Amino acid sequence: MKSVLKILVLLPAILFVVTGLRWLVTPAPMAAEFGFPLATGVGLSSQVGDSSAFFLTLGFCMLMALVTSRRTWFYPPMVLLYLTAMGRTLAWAIHDAALAVPMIGVEVIVATLLLVASRFLPEQD
Repeated sequence: MKSVLKILVLLPAILFVVTGLRWLVTPAPMAAEFGFPLATGVGLSSQVGDSSAFFLTLGFCMLMALVTSRRTWFYPPMVLLYLTAMGRTLAWAIHDAALAVPMIGVEVIVATLLLVASRFLPEQD
């Protein structure tokens, strides 16, 4: 059970790290993948910096949780993902944005997976 749960956390962690690195190396296709145009100037700096930091933080915290077996490493990516899902939902409800159900679904599922993993995987607090 624990080994399956570890693999289920490891896979999105790797995906998030790769996504963060792709933002650093090839931002144009990444912006298109996320549904917005690639900015220029300071906007491009913000897109690349913020997006890469977001995904690298998710991935690295998840990897640290697995490597150290410390519960506290599960919480930052869990909070980031739940807040992102909430922000997307509020953007739809308040600002007439498209409801990004597939993205929200992934965020909620991975965050919930982290919540479960934080309960069962840590060997120390």
